[in-house]
Amino acid sequence: MLVVGDVVTDVVARHRGPLAAGTDTASTIRTVPGGAGANVACWAARDDRVEVRLLGRVGTDAAAWHERELLTRGVRPRLTVDEEAPTGTVICLVDADAAAERTFLTDGGATARLSPDDWSDALLDGVARLHLSGYLLFSEPSRELVTVALAAARAHGVPVSLDPASAGFLVELGVDRFLALVEGVDLLLPSRDEACLLTGLPDAADAAAKLSHHVPLVVAKQGVAGALVARSGTVVARVPAVPATPRDTTGAGDAFTGAFLAALLTGAGPEEAATEGCRAGASAVERVGGRPPARG
Repeated sequence: MLVVGDVVTDVVARHRGPLAAGTDTASTIRTVPGGAGANVACWAARDDRVEVRLLGRVGTDAAAWHERELLTRGVRPRLTVDEEAPTGTVICLVDADAAAERTFLTDGGATARLSPDDWSDALLDGVARLHLSGYLLFSEPSRELVTVALAAARAHGVPVSLDPASAGFLVELGVDRFLALVEGVDLLLPSRDEACLLTGLPDAADAAAKLSHHVPLVVAKQGVAGALVARSGTVVARVPAVPATPRDTTGAGDAFTGAFLAALLTGAGPEEAATEGCRAGASAVERVGGRPPARG
């Protein structure tokens, strides 16, 4: 599998209760490797069932660290080192109370400069699936890369999946533009909020069903409510979540996506793959950061 997407540095600040404006709020702060695309790749490679490659772009400030962190999780990185822009950075504000919900402050940095110049059709050699991070749609150079990569995948007969990535950025991009950009994708993996935003429907099941008229297979991630699998305008499976005690929900959706794709590639059907995704999501929320543990 080839994943194309964002590689960023996450600064995770876990605080209890509301932020105190104008003064200090006690927090536990950690710097960890992140990025939706990179996280998906790491979770897909976790059990060594699938060979996973990752195309991304980083700055000189953290290139060696990010390459090492990917390799220790079984991912084969192909990282372009940007001499002008620093590595993308996300500040993850995590409420350490029961839900462990997070808010992101995002600086795309080098990852927003991923472009067709970073692409080669040879990247698809031996690849059974191409997965695109939705963050690629939120800057002009990487939107152009999506167009090129989709065309190459179609020419090579490689199926393509995409995770919309950010409801906030989707609002700025626009629903019609998003749907036009993802034409040709065979699998869409939105969150509940993203699915509802893309359809204008308040119910996740209705939204997933409607989206499956645009994309052949839709798997809507719902956090503690599990996942929905939809085809041809109908929800065909409802998969329950796996109980977990959350510490940090950053990357839970990426974990689901990575495990889901790995399961599909090893012969599972969509419902079974969604079950694997829910297990990975539960494991992810019990850790700080968006990736599985590094290998020994």
